[in-house]
Amino acid sequence: MDWKKKALWLDFELPLVELEERIQTLQDSAAVRGMDVTDEVQKLRVKAGKLGQEIFAKLEPWQRVQLARHPRRPTTVDLIGLIFTDFQELHGDRMFRDDPAIVGGMATLGDRQVMLIGHQKGRDTKSNIKRNFGMAHPEGYRKALRLMEMAARFERPVITFIDTPGAYPGLGAEERGQAEAIARNLREMADLPVPIVVVVTGEGGSGGALALGVGDRVFMLENSIYSVISPEGCASILWRDPAKSKEAAKAMKLTSSDAVRLGAIDGVIKEPTGGAHRDHKALALDIKAKLQDTLAELAAISPSDLLDQRLQKFLDIGKYAEEG
Repeated sequence: MDWKKKALWLDFELPLVELEERIQTLQDSAAVRGMDVTDEVQKLRVKAGKLGQEIFAKLEPWQRVQLARHPRRPTTVDLIGLIFTDFQELHGDRMFRDDPAIVGGMATLGDRQVMLIGHQKGRDTKSNIKRNFGMAHPEGYRKALRLMEMAARFERPVITFIDTPGAYPGLGAEERGQAEAIARNLREMADLPVPIVVVVTGEGGSGGALALGVGDRVFMLENSIYSVISPEGCASILWRDPAKSKEAAKAMKLTSSDAVRLGAIDGVIKEPTGGAHRDHKALALDIKAKLQDTLAELAAISPSDLLDQRLQKFLDIGKYAEEG
């Protein structure tokens, strides 16, 4: 395995990747020599399956953070191509400019027309710079709101995909009203008279995530994260030591299983063994099925009841009862 290829994988993935590479090498060699290695390959695949289950069944929170940020993880644009048809991207906030960190537009899900909005990261340095690493400016959130209001006019449900470290904290963003743009989205999404389904696909960071996160149903992919701050930021504040990010990730309860247990989300969408980056198509099928089932359920609820239930859903988060 050359170092360039190795750099694309996480440390705890390498034993599985190396075994899979052995399988591929054996098959390639057998094809050249005209040998039958079916039994050997099958044994190695069984071994790889067991190894994958062992590795990914006991992941630490920090390892899930790494998977949520995996460079091969499917982006919003990837998922659009695999789940939806007839996607027509719409641009601009009609105030300042178009923000490439947010993509959105009309699309078709099965036989249902929807408005799709999501954060977009890049795949390499050039595209990440273009997409600002998925960190939206206020014009990105204003574009998202414009598209949500359009969805309401055309009575189309809204689907959002969240994958951002957080809203961009630069001077220009603050000067153009970053906090106001996020707050307005929270308020307007709470009162939008069409169904909203939210899926956290990677990183769900702070207000930058919440600005697309007020939905009737909120789901997380199995290895995604959702938190008020990054583990590195938390470690810097609490211990003044970013090296303590692992400890921070564990304490923050930012995994999908934590979010379900705490009542912050409605469910978890399983990922292929090894993570979403290993099989984009299989993951997309599961997300598509969940979206279709959920929209069918929400379509049976009247707009007034939908708004009442949405408001109550978020009011209930964080409630607790004292005993004794």
